[in-house]
Amino acid sequence: MNEFFDENTFLLSSRQDHEAEFIPLITSEEEESMNKQIFDEVMPILPLRNNVLFPGVVIPITVGRDKSIKLIQDANKGNKIIGVVSQKNHAEEAPEFEDLHTVGTVAQIIRLLKMPDGSSTAIIQGKRRFEMVEQVQKEPYLKAKVQMLKEPKLSPKNKEFKLLIDNIKELALQIIRDSPNIPSEASFAIGNIDSPTFLVNFISSNMNADVSKKQNMLEEIDPIKRAKKLMELLTIESQMLEMRNEIHNKVRKDLDKQQRDYFLQQQMRTIQEELGDNPFQEDVKDLEERGNAKLWGEKEAKLFRKELDRLQRMNPQGAEYSVQLNYLDLILDLPWNVFSKDKLDLIRAERILNRDHYGLEDVKERILEYLAVLKLKGNMKSPILCFYGPPGVGKTSLGKSIAEALGRKYVRMSLGGLHDESEIRGHRKTYIGAMPGRIIQHLKKSEFSNPVFVLDEIDKLGRSNHGDPSSALLEVLDPEQNSQFYDNYLETEYDLSKVMFIATANNLGSIQGPLRDRMEIIEVSGYTVEEKMEIAKRHLIPKQLEEHGLTKADFSIDKKLLEFVVEGYTNESGVRGLDKKIAKLVRNRARQKAMDQEFKLKMTQEDVEKFLGPNRERTSYDNNLVAGVVTGLAWTSVGGDILFIESSITKGKGKLTLTGNLGDVMKESAVIALEFLKAHSHWLELPQEIFDEHNVHIHVPEGATPKDGPSAGITMLTSLASLFSQRKVKKNLAMTGEITLRGEVLPVGGIKEKILAAKRANIKEIILSEKNRKDINEIKESYLKGLTFHFVKTMEEVIKIALTKDKVEKPVKIELPTVKLN
Repeated sequence: MNEFFDENTFLLSSRQDHEAEFIPLITSEEEESMNKQIFDEVMPILPLRNNVLFPGVVIPITVGRDKSIKLIQDANKGNKIIGVVSQKNHAEEAPEFEDLHTVGTVAQIIRLLKMPDGSSTAIIQGKRRFEMVEQVQKEPYLKAKVQMLKEPKLSPKNKEFKLLIDNIKELALQIIRDSPNIPSEASFAIGNIDSPTFLVNFISSNMNADVSKKQNMLEEIDPIKRAKKLMELLTIESQMLEMRNEIHNKVRKDLDKQQRDYFLQQQMRTIQEELGDNPFQEDVKDLEERGNAKLWGEKEAKLFRKELDRLQRMNPQGAEYSVQLNYLDLILDLPWNVFSKDKLDLIRAERILNRDHYGLEDVKERILEYLAVLKLKGNMKSPILCFYGPPGVGKTSLGKSIAEALGRKYVRMSLGGLHDESEIRGHRKTYIGAMPGRIIQHLKKSEFSNPVFVLDEIDKLGRSNHGDPSSALLEVLDPEQNSQFYDNYLETEYDLSKVMFIATANNLGSIQGPLRDRMEIIEVSGYTVEEKMEIAKRHLIPKQLEEHGLTKADFSIDKKLLEFVVEGYTNESGVRGLDKKIAKLVRNRARQKAMDQEFKLKMTQEDVEKFLGPNRERTSYDNNLVAGVVTGLAWTSVGGDILFIESSITKGKGKLTLTGNLGDVMKESAVIALEFLKAHSHWLELPQEIFDEHNVHIHVPEGATPKDGPSAGITMLTSLASLFSQRKVKKNLAMTGEITLRGEVLPVGGIKEKILAAKRANIKEIILSEKNRKDINEIKESYLKGLTFHFVKTMEEVIKIALTKDKVEKPVKIELPTVKLN
């Protein structure tokens, strides 16, 4: 209900013509007389579209339908009595008997008025309730047989009804007072009504409620129940009106405060202008001065001037003013065409790289090649390098050294877990809290347009419903496109072609192909034990001594003990774990010194075991006493490692079981190995039928760790060959390689990491594919010291090298199939 009263209805009904035959408000005696009137059983029925007529109430109705006009005209010429019934569906243009409610009101036509637009308006007064029994006539208008409904008479002493009427009258008067749209005459009308039932009918009729609710009130014969329903509607209307007035007053108060603040701000602005001290003008003047000092091109200067003019047209009190001011600050803070001068002294650069990093010769050579070309040519597009390798080998710190060698600013941006494209490209500045992408933000901090920009952990970029940041990086890392990099917040191109981007990654497989193709991949492999010891001596120990407030006079560890720490307490390709162990030793020495405890300068093995605990048992070569156990070499995201392939055999029907958390590719390698061995069982002098009468189980230990890849193919075949023949596997031997059903041995990757893992596990001989020979030739000789390599092309060569002629000490008895003679 939008209003308590229908204003037009009330005003029309309250206008009294002194010559008229009716009075809009009736007394109790008139109501009692009206209830005793007798009407015809059959009467014409007038459908009402959007209203309900109550007994005693006078309402105007506009008649527009042909049938309704005919009915009103005929009735007005006759006894002026009609039946008025509301439609069930107000949209129905030609309602039938079934489309009307059954309960309606007998009405008397008081006056018929011809309106200027040609329509007719009839003023009618309700008399009594009736119920339609059946349809009697359909044309030219509806007639029906009706039955009058008797109005129950309540005792004047009924306290409940009297209390309800008092409350209804009080609520109605309160609503009239609170509502600005209801005329004051309404309160006089309600105050002059002395009949309780007519009061209920009068308020129900004039209330701006739904037709369904009014019809429900009309159909209720019991006066007390009818009064209670009206009370509910009035209470809801009163609460809604009160709430509406509260909101209106609050809004008005807020608007008054805003107008007052605006007026005061305008006065303040006028005073400041008179004194020549306007802060907003000072802001604009400061921006102009900074803009004149920038070294930007014509396009950027034009953009700045346009945005500055826009700022001057804005209201300083508006929300957009601060957004525009921040945008202009960003444009001015960016280092447009500001480049640091490269230091092209190659000898100095080489010295810095060697000082900060031990080993990594390939990486250093590539950096020096870039510097050499830059020195000769004077200008070239920066390469996009990607350092790829296990954690802790110095990929990120290489970026710092390159920046120092070049004399450029160093910027690092971590991409791990980034899953929103706007982190790269920025948000449009129309959004609340918008900001530029991280690329632009870091360039702003660097103050130069050609820093060394490290994109750390590029393989750990995420993806979500906010976009794919790795796809956004395609433009950043493409030398042909990044000269016009578009940031959504900046809304113009920015030249990134002079930036030297260096990405780091642990796993190339998780980088999407197009992004990987844009980068020059440089593998940063793991370190040998000797290299780790040298790195600890040159870098890790001095760094930890400085961080813990100690000097060389407080801590010393000899080469043999350092090797004990490396081999006994770390198992990694990098040196991050080693750095933590050294930090723990130094911390304990710092505690001893701070507590004035006695200690020896040189660390002992007893000190190491006390501070670091017992050394862990590393995975190393075991023995060759059991058939079917072969050592393989594997690559992991943290470097190389060895793994054992174990197999066992039982009497059965040729079933193959695989365990150890193996991936699909590794399972397929096991199936290929078994099928190949079946096809070439004559190599081991075994009958073909032996495979059909025994079950085979292949297991790879450390079942909690997922394993996959084709490189264990030759290891699985060797394990099965040893199992069925019960021959020993060559001592201190490891192998890696993929196999085919034709018996070929294919090359695999991660050779350097696998070799380092083999050396850590005391392996002496390694079997590799012939096609991996080139990988061995690229590895430093110091890495290969103490290892013998066997390069093979076929599986037959592998079995000849891997299996000895000797049987294991306790061979499993494998029953050969019996041959039945006819």
